[in-house]
Amino acid sequence: MHTIDIDTVEMTLDVMKYAISRITNSAPDLGQPKRESELHELAGETVTPEGIGGEKAFQIFRDILVKATVPIDHPRHLAFVPAAPTRAAILFDLVTSASSIHGAYWMEGAGGIYCENRAMDWLVSLTGMPEGAFGVFTSGGTAANLSAMVTAREACRKKKQAVTEKGMILTSSGAHSSIKAMAKVIDADVHLVQTEDLMTGTLLQNALQALPPDTRKRVFAVVATGGTTNAGIIDDLEGIARVCKEEDLWFHVDAAYGGGALVADSVRHLFKGIEAADSVTIDPHKWLFSPYDCGAILYRDPEQAREAHQQEGSYLDIFRDEGARGFNPSDYQIQLTRRLRGMPLWFSLATHGTDKYKWAVERGITLARESGELIRQETHLELVREPSLSCVLFRRKGWKPEDYTRWTYETHKAGLALVTPTKWPSREGYETVLRFCFINPDTTQSDVRSILDTLRD
Repeated sequence: MHTIDIDTVEMTLDVMKYAISRITNSAPDLGQPKRESELHELAGETVTPEGIGGEKAFQIFRDILVKATVPIDHPRHLAFVPAAPTRAAILFDLVTSASSIHGAYWMEGAGGIYCENRAMDWLVSLTGMPEGAFGVFTSGGTAANLSAMVTAREACRKKKQAVTEKGMILTSSGAHSSIKAMAKVIDADVHLVQTEDLMTGTLLQNALQALPPDTRKRVFAVVATGGTTNAGIIDDLEGIARVCKEEDLWFHVDAAYGGGALVADSVRHLFKGIEAADSVTIDPHKWLFSPYDCGAILYRDPEQAREAHQQEGSYLDIFRDEGARGFNPSDYQIQLTRRLRGMPLWFSLATHGTDKYKWAVERGITLARESGELIRQETHLELVREPSLSCVLFRRKGWKPEDYTRWTYETHKAGLALVTPTKWPSREGYETVLRFCFINPDTTQSDVRSILDTLRD
């Protein structure tokens, strides 16, 4: 199984040929998901005692299984938050895996961790956080938010002498679903500040004052959003930072999606106040063109994170020795074992330079604004709100929720696009609307027009 023979060589050539073909294809088929029973019927038994061989296994993947996936980098994949990793990042993801470097500790992964740290320097510089701020790469926004909240809780306990009450986090009703999910993991309550738009410092202060005294003292952190997933809304970070300072609360900014826009001159001013955060989440696999999975958590004071996350064990003692001394990423987030997720970002940054990143992010913002203008020109369409960052919410007049769902499946099945509906607050509760999210700089105005044309009578 670990022998290098002719079969291994042939399998390597097949894989590399496929990878080259895929990387150079800027408009792959959208793909159609199938039921598991259908895939099993087509693929047959693939895991057997004797094995089916690399050639057969790869043929099944190439001819059957990959066709049941939707490529996130398709220029007309505008659902959720898509991604568009650079070719350089994709290629170096192959190198990262092939190099087999353990990315937890400097002793084993010094060279690779050095690469990650240079990319992290750049991310920190985008936020304007003070000297000494630093972070690590994680599997994504959920792991980053969780790492931040564990750090926040432990910092609170240290200040308040081992507080034992169940903690509470305040965030807006537009915050990402991972905030509620990770709160369950650390057994914390979440109080939502209700707002149809951005959460302001005033709204936060009012929400705090409305809490009963026994509840208010359980609050240890506030999570602001630097670009909501649904609509690209950026909270009043400056106002929230001021309240957190006055109330002595941990200030976390979840900028998993919107953080990439920190590089864009046209919208950087909207993030004023992020430099005051105690921690910030940014997902390079969203709007900084890295492959999945690559998130990042940045800390104003990394030592607080190390105190919360550093693991102890006799087999880990060697990593504290002077001969192995260096930056150990596993000391600053929830995972011990980790791959070097930041290396593809580093290679792409080193290859292309940061100015190209600025251009690519600005392209998504521009396309969102252009799409808003196209929608305004159509009498049967209507913007729900002004485009924000790279998100556009709009409605098809006269449609019911089932009409949106039917249209989504029809356009996907036709191989045109993947655009999914979402919900937005209305006087009657919530209405179903359509949503574009532009990440891929290869997406064109012509692509948008072709999608909008399908919404006519």
